[in-house]
Amino acid sequence: MYDEQQHPEQGPLAGFTVGVTAARRAEELGALLQRRGAAVLHAPTLRIVPLADDGELLAATKELIDQVPDVVVATTAIGFRGWIEAAEGWGLGEPLLARLHGVELLARGPKVKGAIRAAGLTEEWSPSSESMAEVLDRLLDEGVDGRRVAVQLHGEPLPGFVESLRAGGAEVVPVPVYRWMPPEDLGPVDRLLEAVVSRGLDALTFTSAPAAASLLSRAEDRGLLDEVLSALGHDVLPVCVGPVTAVPLQARGVDTVQPERYRLGPLVQLLCQELPGRARALPIAGHRVEIRGHAVLIDGELKPVPPAGMSLLRALARRPGWVVARSDLLRALPGAGRDEHAVETAMARLRTALGAPKLIQTVVKRGYRLALDPAADAKYADA
Repeated sequence: MYDEQQHPEQGPLAGFTVGVTAARRAEELGALLQRRGAAVLHAPTLRIVPLADDGELLAATKELIDQVPDVVVATTAIGFRGWIEAAEGWGLGEPLLARLHGVELLARGPKVKGAIRAAGLTEEWSPSSESMAEVLDRLLDEGVDGRRVAVQLHGEPLPGFVESLRAGGAEVVPVPVYRWMPPEDLGPVDRLLEAVVSRGLDALTFTSAPAAASLLSRAEDRGLLDEVLSALGHDVLPVCVGPVTAVPLQARGVDTVQPERYRLGPLVQLLCQELPGRARALPIAGHRVEIRGHAVLIDGELKPVPPAGMSLLRALARRPGWVVARSDLLRALPGAGRDEHAVETAMARLRTALGAPKLIQTVVKRGYRLALDPAADAKYADA
């Protein structure tokens, strides 16, 4: 498992922590993020439950064997393979494949195409965008009135897709190969929510709408929904793989960012642009200091900093060059209580972590300040 592993010192995401909510392809996404320097906190907000023993899938399979569809839409490789394997387990594999040989078979993307061909079938068409919207456009352009269309579902029910086909006059047969359910162990999800609320994450990624909806539902159950929405609205960047995934968040008033291409690679590339762009860089004591989520870049060198130290540094950076009183810094420390000695202890550890003691000046009997370079004073004087 890759949760909270040490990040490499190089990479555009070094010093940032990214949350991953995915159940499917989580390892792939986590590896992409870590290779670019991010620390990753993974908590699948859903689990995939195969329906090989489910009467609903068996009934849909028998119905399609008895009444041949005109079109079959395959949406995911894991789902298509699961369907064929379940049919084989019921002794229906050969008749199902025989039916699929004679229909218009549409594949959402290359992985689904691979699963179709591995079953000895050939797809008629697949969109270059891997978008269900493009599949829908093709079907509606062809005309679906009076046609029988089977749709292999991939976790969520695809209401817009199915409803549009039915509005066009199609008879739609849903094929529910697996469904999403809450995780058996909610501990990791709860820790992820706490990291969001405490701003321990810099970004939170979503690759499916059900995952986003499930996280918000758990937050509501724990009485944390308002705090989570506030964090996602201001401090923790919500990143969705596409517009459909973003719907549950947008319904709660949360703006998200999305890549132009709805894939994991572009999602990670977007993070590589967004997070460094949001980090604050200051000229301090002759150094370029960039404050990231759990670390600081000093002249390009990564310096990991404890959470208490990051809290102090952010408080100082809000008014660079100005003196911040110990009492104000104490309030910035999580769980520090009333003893201002906690500020001195955290400050000493912060200076050690930075390895450049002159970055932060002690102002006797007043507090601390960042040693902002004189040339920058005018720029930040009214900050």
